[in-house]
Amino acid sequence: MKFSKLSQLFLVSVIGLGVASLLTACQLVTVDYVFVADSAGNTPSSPGQIEVFAVDSQSGALRTGAPTVATGGAQPVALALTSNYFHLYVANAGSNNVVHFSIDGHGNLTKQDTIMLTAAPVALAVNSTNSFLYVVSGGSSPTLTEYPLSSSGTIGTFTATEPFSLNCTSASASYPSDTIVPTAATVIANANNVYIAAYDSSAYNPSGAVTSTANPGWIFGFAVGANGALTAPSGNCSSSVAYDVYKAGIKPSGITGDPVSRFIYVTDFASNELIGYSIQNAGTLSFMVNGPFKTGNEPSGVAVDPRGVYLYVTNQLDSNVSSFSIALPTGTPSTVINVVTGTSSGTDVQPVALAIDPALGRFIYTANRLGNSVSGLMLNPDTGALNVTQATPYPTSGANPSALAIVPHGNHSIQAVTP
Repeated sequence: MKFSKLSQLFLVSVIGLGVASLLTACQLVTVDYVFVADSAGNTPSSPGQIEVFAVDSQSGALRTGAPTVATGGAQPVALALTSNYFHLYVANAGSNNVVHFSIDGHGNLTKQDTIMLTAAPVALAVNSTNSFLYVVSGGSSPTLTEYPLSSSGTIGTFTATEPFSLNCTSASASYPSDTIVPTAATVIANANNVYIAAYDSSAYNPSGAVTSTANPGWIFGFAVGANGALTAPSGNCSSSVAYDVYKAGIKPSGITGDPVSRFIYVTDFASNELIGYSIQNAGTLSFMVNGPFKTGNEPSGVAVDPRGVYLYVTNQLDSNVSSFSIALPTGTPSTVINVVTGTSSGTDVQPVALAIDPALGRFIYTANRLGNSVSGLMLNPDTGALNVTQATPYPTSGANPSALAIVPHGNHSIQAVTP
């Protein structure tokens, strides 16, 4: 029995619609782009690069996104985004520069401008109004430098530069000849204060002699005044310097604030702890009385989810991520227990940094320095527990990934919280 031409056409149409439905059901929808900074080669002089991955909305799996671009220098160590996600800044420690890239709607990066520094950059931060870029550089005199940003993201001539040390009148922080090593920086959400994590290598030197009796770990706090002027919030260090100082364990390694400028959290690499602070008037800090809080071994990166209810820490030695829930009235973090993985979730080898996707607030990604990869974890919004994403980890083409940043893509809501 033969089909008529009309019947054949009908059958082909039905099959076509069925195939189209299946393809639509399996369609990959990108909700974020993940930018990963690493090196194109294995030597310190190898040029840096930024790899781009696309995040699948359903599984959190990563796939290759826009083309990889050169960072414009060597040894990229930090990335920072503007709050509108139009601009990305990369710090290249091997070439003493910071490079600005614009970001289009498909995750493509275009190099714009470059600033040269007198010492290697360590950390970057952009304030929430996108008016200033803060660059922390190391060397013999660690320095915070503030650069104005134009509406197009262009980096202007610096408006303030402040060397910082333990040159204080306070009896607990008066060691002007000690060597201070900055490790991380953050600007709180209201853009009023900048905080830098650092340690005193004269007091903490596992591989050599200790020459100072100072407390090893510190936070340096700056208040941002009119036209970007940097001042000390309370003058607890000295009236002659523009910063306050606060003890921070032994070797603070990462620092972040919550989305509503109430709390600061610092990881202590040497003590395997998380230290919490409440932000008081003018940006002064006070210890959370029930801290510090236990992490895994050698904690480094730290991030608070966009709703401000969960906190996550990368543990380098353990190759995992610790999960905490935040008590909104006090800021106290409490360990989250996953019925499958316990108190932590595994990653590839030596996770050094992490970021949480801003589009849905559901996925966490870590840069794994020795694994040469990115690990993906899925966040349970009801409990804060983590589970691995599909096909994780995701190999990088470059070596030693050191930093990552995430921008939302398309018409997706940005997660936020108002406690």
